[in-house]
Amino acid sequence: MTEPLLQVNQVRVHFAVRANKSWPWQAPQQLKAVDGVSLQVAPGETLGIVGESGCGKSTLARAIIGLVHSSGGSVSWLGQELSDMSARQWRDVRQDMQMIFQDPLASLNPRMTVGDIIAEPLTTYYPGLGKAEVRKQVEAIMKRVGLLPNLINRYPHEFSGGQCQRIGIARALILKPKLIICDEPVSALDVSVQAQVINLLKDLQQEMGLALIFIAHDLSVVRHISDRVLVMYLGHGVELAHKQALYNDPQHPYTRALLSAVPVPDPDAERAKSVQLLEGELPSPLSPPSGCVFRTRCPLADADCAKAMPELKGTAEHKVACFKVS
Repeated sequence: MTEPLLQVNQVRVHFAVRANKSWPWQAPQQLKAVDGVSLQVAPGETLGIVGESGCGKSTLARAIIGLVHSSGGSVSWLGQELSDMSARQWRDVRQDMQMIFQDPLASLNPRMTVGDIIAEPLTTYYPGLGKAEVRKQVEAIMKRVGLLPNLINRYPHEFSGGQCQRIGIARALILKPKLIICDEPVSALDVSVQAQVINLLKDLQQEMGLALIFIAHDLSVVRHISDRVLVMYLGHGVELAHKQALYNDPQHPYTRALLSAVPVPDPDAERAKSVQLLEGELPSPLSPPSGCVFRTRCPLADADCAKAMPELKGTAEHKVACFKVS
């Protein structure tokens, strides 16, 4: 079996939060943005991560790449624990692990030209490269992502949202990484542009052997690009499976509700399908329910579900965190 590139084990990210009217001597509340998520990513694989807003998807991505500090758990890269690495070793790992952000325009420095933005990782890691070689590599990657090289001296505000996202992809690819974390890279784009960016990512993955972590709300997009899918709810992973198993036979009640809400292009099938509506509001991560965090909205919940949070367990192909699913 191929050794995974990335191994995440029970990662937690908790933030200390003070209420607006709290007294200075009162202890801050703990906001559990991510509370014990495990996953792994193999070379060339795409792992999709889905869930409602506020479930911890983006925070998990930032914890993996080191943009936020983990409160517990471990993240290993090629078998080596990242927390055990020196600053120099971690810097070398970052060369192989890049990120594409959700807002394409906000993630680009408005005072830098497109050429400087894309070249910045290259000049940081390879300061000895001459200007001619840097420009050659920047123009080559711009062409590969569908940008004309003669746009190299323009600024981000002169581009559309889809073009800005292509600039972000070029910046992430310039160092030839092994893993790219895509944090909702198409959510701010039009549907037609979304398809172009998704197809571009798939082509680049096949061409360069990239592994991807793809975070999105759109379950149709995730199905199109992913090999396996992790479903998150309130900081926890509740189902992890190969995409065919998850979409054809969802086990967790939350996954079933999400999939039932996906529109069907056939009008007759759309009217005939049964939509599983979730009752109640999404609980606050400041005061999550005891036991299973989904129990307050789950149609299968009983008194036993309030006692403990179920573990994500099952076979290698399909894991579920639910006491009511065997």
